[in-house]
Parts: sequence; C-alpha cells; structure tokens
Amino acid sequence: MELLDATAAALSAQGSLARAWPKFRARGAQQRLAGAVAAAMLERGELVAEAGTGTGKTYAYLVPALLSGLRVIVSTGTRALQDQLYHRDLPRLREALGVGLKTALLKGRSNYLCWYRMERARGERAFSARQQAALLARVWQFAGASDDGDIAGIDFVPEDSALWPQITSTPDNCLGSECPFHAECFVVKARARAQAADLVVVNHHLLFADLALKREGFGEILPGAHAFVIDEAHQLPELATRFFGQGLSARQLQDLSRDVLAEALSASGALGALQPAAEALERCVRELRLAWDPLPARGPLELALRHDPCADSLEALEAALQALVEALEGQAERSPGLEACLVRAQALRQKLDALHPRGEDAVPCVRWYELAPRGFSLQLTPLDVAEPLSEFRAKARAAWIFTSATLAVSGSFGHFAGQLGLEQPKTLLEPSPFDYPKQALAWLPPGLPDPSERGYVPALLRTTLPALQASNGRAFLLFTSHRALREAAEWLQANTAFPLFVQGSQPRHRLLQAFRDSGNGLLLGAASFWEGVDVAGDALSLVLIDKLPFAAPDDPVLEARLEHIRRGGGNPFRDWQLPTAVIAFKQGVGRLIRSEGDRGVLVLCDPRLTGKGYGRNFLGSLPPMPRTHALADVEAFFTEQPAPATADAAAAGSSLIRSFDIDAPDPA
Repeated sequence: MELLDATAAALSAQGSLARAWPKFRARGAQQRLAGAVAAAMLERGELVAEAGTGTGKTYAYLVPALLSGLRVIVSTGTRALQDQLYHRDLPRLREALGVGLKTALLKGRSNYLCWYRMERARGERAFSARQQAALLARVWQFAGASDDGDIAGIDFVPEDSALWPQITSTPDNCLGSECPFHAECFVVKARARAQAADLVVVNHHLLFADLALKREGFGEILPGAHAFVIDEAHQLPELATRFFGQGLSARQLQDLSRDVLAEALSASGALGALQPAAEALERCVRELRLAWDPLPARGPLELALRHDPCADSLEALEAALQALVEALEGQAERSPGLEACLVRAQALRQKLDALHPRGEDAVPCVRWYELAPRGFSLQLTPLDVAEPLSEFRAKARAAWIFTSATLAVSGSFGHFAGQLGLEQPKTLLEPSPFDYPKQALAWLPPGLPDPSERGYVPALLRTTLPALQASNGRAFLLFTSHRALREAAEWLQANTAFPLFVQGSQPRHRLLQAFRDSGNGLLLGAASFWEGVDVAGDALSLVLIDKLPFAAPDDPVLEARLEHIRRGGGNPFRDWQLPTAVIAFKQGVGRLIRSEGDRGVLVLCDPRLTGKGYGRNFLGSLPPMPRTHALADVEAFFTEQPAPATADAAAAGSSLIRSFDIDAPDPA
C-alpha cells in the first residue's frame, strides 16, 4: 500500500509535483490511472488502460515507476517519444520527486554510429567526392565528441542520405565481440548502461526484437524487469506479427553482396574467390525484380510462384545465395568481417527456405510478397501472435501495463486483449478531461456520394470547401489512401489559394513546422499522419476524415487473417475489420483537440456513418462533442467567442476499472 499512497500523494494538489511546478494541477483521471498502474506493479498483474488525450498518462505511469523501487522497462511507439520521455519528462520528475534512480535510454543499433563501418567508409570510393567526404569528416568529429553516438544529434546529414547505412550497423552486419572497435562501441556502452539502470526507456521495435531473440535462444538485449509499461500500446498487435514472422528483402541481399566485396578487398587473396558469387547474387536480385514486374504490387507468394518466370527467378536467387554461402565457407577464416558475412548469408538462406510453402505450418501464417520501384520483399507473417506473447508474459513474471488513447471499441477491450492473449486483465477506461461540448463540433456533411464512386474525392472537397474557408485553412485532411491524397492535392491546388503541405513532399518534422508557421495551411496526410502528429493551439482548427479507415481488401495478410477467422467459426467483419477500423478512426479524431485551450471542427465525410448500421460503432467512439449536418453551425462555431476552459470539464464521463472476460461479446 505504500506505493499506492506515495503515488496518490505525489499527484495530489499539495504533492511534490505541485510544490515543484506552480502550474501543475491535480487531475482526477491522472490519479486514477496512476493508482491502477501502481496496483498492477504491486500485484505483478496485467492492466489495459485507455486514457483520453489530456489525461496526463505519461506522468501517471512514470510516477509509480520511479517510486516503486522496481526494475521497469518503459516502451514507447516511436524514437521521438523515447527522446521526449528520457530527455524531458524523466529528469523533471526525478528532480520533483527527489528520487535518484538510474535511468537509461536504449535504441536499436542502427540509431548509433558504428566506428568500424565509419572507418571502412573513409576508404571507399563512393565517399571520395568532396561533399560526401566533408559529411563523413563531420560525422567522425561528432562521434569523437559524443558520449552516446546517438544519430539523433546529427542534423547535418539528410534523412535520405546514402551515408547512413555506411556509418551505422545492423544486427546482420555487426561483428560483435570480433570487432576491432568493440571496446569503444556505442551500442555496447548503451546496453551496459541499460543493464545497470532501474528504469530503461526503449521503443516497441527494440522490445520485440528482444522478445524474438529470446524465443530463438540467442539471449536477450534488455535486462530482466519487474514491470513493463507499454505506451501507445495500440501499435503492438501489428508490430508483433512483423517480428514473429520472417522477412527477406532485395536490400538485405544487395547489402550482403556489397559488404562481401568490401571485406574481400581488405583480406588478402579473398577477392578472386568471392567476387563472382557476390556479383552473381546482385544480378539475380535485379533479374527477380524484373521477372516479377508484371505482378500486382503485393500479393500471396503462392500465386506469384504459379508464373514460371517468377518461380524460375526465385530458384536462381536461391542457387546464387547458396553459391555465395559455399564461397564464404572457404574464405571466412581470413577476417572477422568475412566470418560475419558468412553468418549473414546462412541466416538469409534459412529465411529463404522458410518462405517456400512446403506442407502444413505448425502455426497459421501467410506468405506474401511486396514490390517496390527498385526492390522487393518476401514475407512470412503469423496470423496469431497471442500464444508466443502469452508465453513471454508467463516467463517474465512481471507486471504488464498497456496504455493508449485508443484501445477500446464500444467500451470493450476484447479485440485488443484477444490479439495479445490477455485472458483476464484489469481494465481502466478514462475519457479525456477536455470540455468537448464547448471545444469541438462534429460536422457530417449531407448529400455526399458513396465512397466507392469515382468522383467521391472532388465531391467531398466541393462540399467541405466552405468549412475550410470558415476555419481559414488551419486544417488536417486525413485520407485512407495515397491515391485519394494525391487526387485531393491536385484539386485543392487548382481550386483554392490555401498553402498546401502534402505528406512526402518533405520530411515530416519540417512539414509540420511549415504548416504551423503558415497560419492558414492545409496539411494532407495518410497512414502515419493519423497518429503521433501533435499540433496544439490555433494552428490547427479543423480535421477532416475522408473515409472510415477500413484496411485495404487486397492486403494479402488481411485476406488470410479473415479467412482464418472464418474457418474458426468467427465473423471476419465483426471480429476484425470493424474493431480495427474503429481504433484507427479514434486515432485520426484525436488529432483535433490537444490541449484545454484548443477549439476545432471535426469533419466526417463518409456517409456510411449514418447510412450503415455499423456506423454507430464509429459515432459511439467519438468524444462527447455535439454533431450537426448544417454548414451554418460550422460557420457559427468559427465566429463565436470561446468560453474560458474549465478544469476536468469532462469528468462526468465515468471511469471504470473491472476484470475483463475475453469471451464476453462486445456490446452492440
């Protein structure tokens, strides 16, 4: 009980945070969430908690984590959130709470400079040009002055520069303890700091990479923990399927070939034996991409291999990879670098073997391919990751806290819990404390055509243009496809004078800053812009969503998953497509109101919201904002004076903590 009392006291109106920060105010929702987190840590239990925007969930889990005295792993959705937690939130909290626990930040190895690869890059012709040589020299200077070698501190190398893969390592090309720079390795030092820390901040990719390593018996990157706190937990099911699958890409094969040649140059007598095999592998990669060019951009691997040119090119690739393995076996002893290349080649050959459909799989999975303009990837994806995740949690004997602003569907956590194999977790549902009835308005434009009709995008833009004019731009336009995004950008360019900021036209952080600075811009985004994009204040006053975000029906993984559900006696739409779309929808809606002072209009264009029975699942997931079909209400919203914000205005939305039965049906 000491942890519960200490957590409640720290977050109270007279607590240590209030004394340290004059602007801090106690929030009921934050206190309830923190109490549930503390209880889960004490009981080594499982908690699934949805906390609406403005709850203050970061402090709600960090305070009990710091006060508990337990070894805690905090995992976030992105590296940017990692940096924010570690460099901003944790130092402030440690000082306010007066705790001296050791903390550490740990990222994947590709986020750290690699001395060995930097040294090798300095001798390669590709970087002999004056501009590239100058960049490499600046990176070398940065590394010499850096304590951690984190590339987040390098702002002078373009994001798409060919330099990055040459100065960082991957699990594939790392030499490990055989590296001549092992004692100075930034990754080794970062792991040592993590092992000595009480609280370690990681991201989901690193967390799952660690779990996958444990499963394969290669040890673990992260130290054992008493508690795992998973923020932005709605991302976990999709990431888990990726990490428990197998993947092979053209980039991996090309990098292997080039690294073999680079290592052979520095190993006496090796080049003549390895060059033919390495160049043959690169040639087979190019020929496979050419042979598969007539296929759709992605699809089931089984269907692709029914075409003789595709099957033949894959066989040729397998033979070339095997030939390189055999060539490396005769040369690996010449250097640690060639030995590492042999291990990589053997691992890629095993992946290629696993990707061949041969008989029944022990675990239901789907094999599929995806084509890029100059490359390809072959994937094996499991359809259910609940079992391996349950195994990990059972072995860890730790507390597991899953939190996000979007986990529940119609008040139920059944979809999320089922994906992760959580049988009876404690659950907590905390609505946002923002005053949505005063701060926001949802407009459902009447008379729009069916979203499947060809002229849907121009029709919705013509209909909603008066709302964009009433808000003076300052809007996010979120699309469910890049095709619709491009069509909208062309229409808006021809029919409006608003500054346009289109996803992909420049790096994301620059695009957002340019949008903020414009004062009246329209930002058009798809996919990743539905979440993790935070613009508070007057810079954003309208969010438009073009369609309900159902997953693309031609996705081979989705097709296989739906068929798997169907064979198991389930309803694919009710059990998967609908809840997945509702969670994505809630993420998009969450872009609008980010602080107590925000005001804005949510424009929901899809007529299925009111024309289909399942539309109520989406409307029921909205915060308690008024809804209208009248454009006049939108125009009035932007002309009226806002009322002063009130603290905990939405506290009337009751919080609920209960045990969850995974077999219970979702409410209609």
